[in-house]
Amino acid sequence: MGKSTAGGRDERRMVNFAVAVATVLVLLDQITKQLVVGMFRLHEQRIVIPGFFNLTYITNKGAAWGMFHGYGWALLLVSLVVMGIIVWRMRALTEGWHERYLALFLIMSGIVGNSIDRLWRKEVVDFLDFQFFGYHWPAFNVADSAITVGVTIYLLSVLFRPGKETVVSPPDAS
Repeated sequence: MGKSTAGGRDERRMVNFAVAVATVLVLLDQITKQLVVGMFRLHEQRIVIPGFFNLTYITNKGAAWGMFHGYGWALLLVSLVVMGIIVWRMRALTEGWHERYLALFLIMSGIVGNSIDRLWRKEVVDFLDFQFFGYHWPAFNVADSAITVGVTIYLLSVLFRPGKETVVSPPDAS
């Protein structure tokens, strides 16, 4: 993925692509959650790959790993503030790098998916349940995955792509 100039055709194309991906992910998140709610009883688990992957139906009234349980409205408010900052500072956060646009729209799709749950269900539906090497990872959903992948892409881009060049003025000779 390359870099585009602000307002250029490449930037518009990348933003349109990122919006399309984000839209598909929000829809996929909500459809999968609705399927789980319709097909499973709460806390029901179905083994898909023994000892590695299960489908389950649990709910979370907090954030990741159940942190801030019962503070759904505060989490919703924080989510909306984060979305507002991302939209407001989009160009500055991306610095024109295409993968950063995708990363930020992935993050926003996850925020939207989980926010819909918080508004509609008053809790977030989680259903993807993994275990590796004896560690049972907390269940999560498509929205959580989008946020995680988005943050990972963004951090890798920041680490490996050059940032804005800063011009250092020589000291005043007077």
